[in-house]
Amino acid sequence: MVHNNSVTLLLASQSPRRRALLKEMGYAVKIVNAPNIDEVFPEHLTAGDIPLFIAEQKAKAYDNILLNNEMLVTADTIVWLNNEVIGKPIDRNDAIAMLTKLSGNVHQVFTGICLTYLEKTYLFCDETKVFFRQLSNNEIVYYVDNYKPYDKAGAYGVQEWIGFVGVERIEGSYFNVMGLPIHRLYAEIKGIIEMSM
Repeated sequence: MVHNNSVTLLLASQSPRRRALLKEMGYAVKIVNAPNIDEVFPEHLTAGDIPLFIAEQKAKAYDNILLNNEMLVTADTIVWLNNEVIGKPIDRNDAIAMLTKLSGNVHQVFTGICLTYLEKTYLFCDETKVFFRQLSNNEIVYYVDNYKPYDKAGAYGVQEWIGFVGVERIEGSYFNVMGLPIHRLYAEIKGIIEMSM
């Protein structure tokens, strides 16, 4: 049974990709202001624990009262390569340097999600492996100059030109690389609602 009419999802994110994906799930969705937090994390955290921590911090910083039929969704996505976080680029040179690192390598994309419903918090993380072919410097510069991926972890959007020509294959959820593991999110929301009935 689909319970997509019984809850309104409040998405605390500025990401247009997350907004589009969530609306395709069939739930009522409201976009709320994402809390301004410093996306810093304890040094001992690695891989999937990092976006989980940040997603939970975003949820804690949300200062409005949730109604009984509302569920807050906060998320964070990181690119993880050779035990290092590849964040969002600060400028053109940084974006080129990031894509040069990813070129010819396998990296992981982790999305941590925090769901808040009826004063309880639920956390989960999804992982996808992304295999990049070797990109030429001209290809990297072309992508950065034409798509300006400064709001994207790892300096790329898998749904854009670089994904078409550069990604050989992935293991895991394609949508997770876009910023939301929709299949997992749908199952988690459905389970939380059923458990709360």
